[in-house]
Amino acid sequence: MRDAKRKLLRCSLLVLLVGAGPGFATDVTGTIELVSAGKSLRANEAEDAVVYFRPKGLAAFQAPAERAVMSTRRKQFWPRILPIAMGTTVQFPNEDVILHNAFSASTGNAFDTGVHAAGEGATHTFARPGLVKVYCNVHHSMFAHILVLDTPYFARPDAQGRFTLRNLPAGEGSLVVFHDRSSPSRQVLDPALQSEVTIRIELTTRKVPPHANKFGKPYGRPLDGNRY
Repeated sequence: MRDAKRKLLRCSLLVLLVGAGPGFATDVTGTIELVSAGKSLRANEAEDAVVYFRPKGLAAFQAPAERAVMSTRRKQFWPRILPIAMGTTVQFPNEDVILHNAFSASTGNAFDTGVHAAGEGATHTFARPGLVKVYCNVHHSMFAHILVLDTPYFARPDAQGRFTLRNLPAGEGSLVVFHDRSSPSRQVLDPALQSEVTIRIELTTRKVPPHANKFGKPYGRPLDGNRY
């Protein structure tokens, strides 16, 4: 009887060890709550946030072959925040009947699509991690961000502020929440011990950041008289 119990205990320990080994993976769900000047904001404003997990000893990973897309639509960038893994190619189609010119002067990830009418637009591959601030050289009010990450574990919250990070590896890592109107929120997380989190973010900066055009000069009226 004792031998049978010992065998059962050994088998249980083996199952636990295998589950915590290199093949271990789990999901973490959570909610982002936004406040500004002490007041809670609508849950759907959390859609402009990005949540990502950086495990300790992050292993190399392969960039996805599928292109990401940032469109110009109704004189806005869609989406306004685009998280991608480094090495991803992004396409910039124009869905408007007016001209646009997406560009960024961000160090290491600068690009310029040139002025283009409706169509598929240009592409650019982002090889270095970092925040890419995207503007339109024709319309001052248009802006967006591409967050190039050195981890494949990231998600955007939905209209209820909920998110899910899938297939996270075993062990501790950093759980980070990015929102362009706040400093990044960081905390240590072990997915095996904490599968659900709630994170409160205070927004402190303006919605449209001050910026120059791609030539480093203030925006002016169109020279040809067209109303873009």
